[in-house]
Amino acid sequence: PIRLASKSVRCRELIAMVLGLGGFRGILAYTLPEALWLAATGTSDDIVVAYPTADRSALARLAADPAAAAAITVMVDCREHLDLIERAAETAARPQPVRVSIDIDAGFLALGGLLRAGARRSPVRTPADAAALAVAIVARPGLRLAGLMAYEAQIAGVGDNPPGRPLYGQAVRYLQRKSAAELAVRRAAIVAAVRAVAPLEFVNGGGTGSLERTAAEPAVTELGAGSGLYHPRLFDGYRGFSGRPAALFALPVVRRPGPGVVTALGGGYLASGAGNRSRLPAPYRPAGLRLDRQEGAGEVQTPLLGPAADGLRIGDRVWLRHAKAGELCERFGELHLIDGDAVTAVVPTYRGEGKAFL
Repeated sequence: PIRLASKSVRCRELIAMVLGLGGFRGILAYTLPEALWLAATGTSDDIVVAYPTADRSALARLAADPAAAAAITVMVDCREHLDLIERAAETAARPQPVRVSIDIDAGFLALGGLLRAGARRSPVRTPADAAALAVAIVARPGLRLAGLMAYEAQIAGVGDNPPGRPLYGQAVRYLQRKSAAELAVRRAAIVAAVRAVAPLEFVNGGGTGSLERTAAEPAVTELGAGSGLYHPRLFDGYRGFSGRPAALFALPVVRRPGPGVVTALGGGYLASGAGNRSRLPAPYRPAGLRLDRQEGAGEVQTPLLGPAADGLRIGDRVWLRHAKAGELCERFGELHLIDGDAVTAVVPTYRGEGKAFL
């Protein structure tokens, strides 16, 4: 099954719809307060928080709530995390055992560590590292070891067929093959080492860009994904994944500075990550528009250049795509769900429900 990455959706109505589809089970949340909210609203009773937390108040709430403690698993990668969880839980009148998952470094190292590919997430890299942390967890009565997670960002989150960059694409594919082979062996050894200490309910891995590859690993029991549902711009460059843009935002044209250019209101909705042009939104409809290389996408105005600009008038809408998935929902309070030419529903985003978790 696929555990749905909520940060890639950020809309409870859509999360519930996706969890109702075959092949999806459980939520991969991004903060503990978010997970507590999703559990309290009945969105899911199977939630793994993908990132460690230092929120003592939220941990105390988790330990004090039997239903939440049974539904939510928090991420750890060091003994300091265990200490923090225990200290926070002690403030509850009747603390419940807190479920934890060990996060594994899935990055690829070469040339004696001089070359690294992948997110810098966890210090736990070897079977010995993972087993030692598992021993520390099971020795603490207030903790329960539930699972393992290893997210291979250098495979799942990096397109292997970037448009207009064939040589770079070849290099990415070579590195991803090497990384996938190394990780499959290491992940299996880590799972075996931890299972020698305690049973595991789940081993989570992968992402939208690596579903078919990660699913082939016997050691992995579930996948994590979500971005592919919206198909943002960064997911155009994958050979093994193809989709259709499903999340757009509209800006009104408010100026016509001259031939071949219009100016839209707002639009500076940049994606997180390395600061480069790949994080900018991209004009989508009408076709034939591009951002101004000097101004890019601005907070209050975005110039759009190209032949299609001359056919636009004040008040017309221009549709754009965000570079990532759920981050778009931090800018809007509602999503309009469309089937064909009809708006079938208007549903609130996290922001629309008054929630901001990061």
